Amino acid sequence: MRQRLAVSKPMVGACGETGSWRVFRPVVDREKCNQCGLCEMYCPDQAINEEFEVDLGFCKGCGICANECPKKAIAMVREEK
Repeated sequence: MRQRLAVSKPMVGACGETGSWRVFRPVVDREKCNQCGLCEMYCPDQAINEEFEVDLGFCKGCGICANECPKKAIAMVREEK
C-alpha cells in the first residue's frame, strides 16, 4: 500500500476552478496505467484523486501528469469548443 502524505485538496471557489480556458485535458488509459500514483503526486492542482480520476473542474491542462507517467498512460487531448 502506498504511503499517504498530507496534501491540500482543491476547494470549490473562484481561485481554484479553471473556468473555460483549459486547452488540453488529460485522458487516462486504464489498460496502460499501473496505478503508481506519480500523476497524483505531481499534479500541482491536486486534480487527480486516489482512483486516478481527473477532476476537470480543477485541472488546468498543464500536462505534468502525462509527462511524469512512466507508462505513458495519460494523453493530453485538445478540448472541444
